[in-house]
Amino acid sequence: MDKPLLKDSIRLFEKFGQIKSRSMFGGFGIFAGETMFALVVNDKLHLRANAKNEEAFKQAGLKPYVYQKRGFPVVTKHYAIPDNWWDNTAIILEHAERSLNAAQADKEKKMQASPNRIKDLPNLRLANERMLKKAGISSVDQLFEVGAIGAFQALQESHHESLSLDLLWALEGAVSGKHWSVITPQRRNELLSKLESPVSSAHH
Repeated sequence: MDKPLLKDSIRLFEKFGQIKSRSMFGGFGIFAGETMFALVVNDKLHLRANAKNEEAFKQAGLKPYVYQKRGFPVVTKHYAIPDNWWDNTAIILEHAERSLNAAQADKEKKMQASPNRIKDLPNLRLANERMLKKAGISSVDQLFEVGAIGAFQALQESHHESLSLDLLWALEGAVSGKHWSVITPQRRNELLSKLESPVSSAHH
């Protein structure tokens, strides 16, 4: 296995702070803190690209690493660097720093984009989060999985008083990332007909 290369890479990147590696994509991901910005696989160091430096990587003739996932090729954002860059590690460091900054920026964007609490979704408050938890839906992922109808039905089962349809619109907005008031009448009718049909979405 390409351990010397991994060791050299980690040693090189130590100026970025705490560097560690984990098995990833059939090779070893290199992390600064919790952010992966490089990959050692097939005896090559790969640096992560983003919109800004991907073009530069492509122009330099670098190729993204492709790995097989369940028999399908997945193109990663990690580009193999040319061997001759090792003659001048300053080049590697310069690009790696961009890769790290890009990876951190992507990560922050992702964290802002996906709220990790139900109450942080559009239209929903802590009271809704508590109700949903009681109905067995305790995470944003679970809510997205069951959808507005599934969640509303689960709430109907766990809630003793009748629920207002406003809550259904609120849930639909939460799942689709918009304010409940902009849900079209057509979509509301679709939701209602699904809700009223005796074959609930749980069976599909």
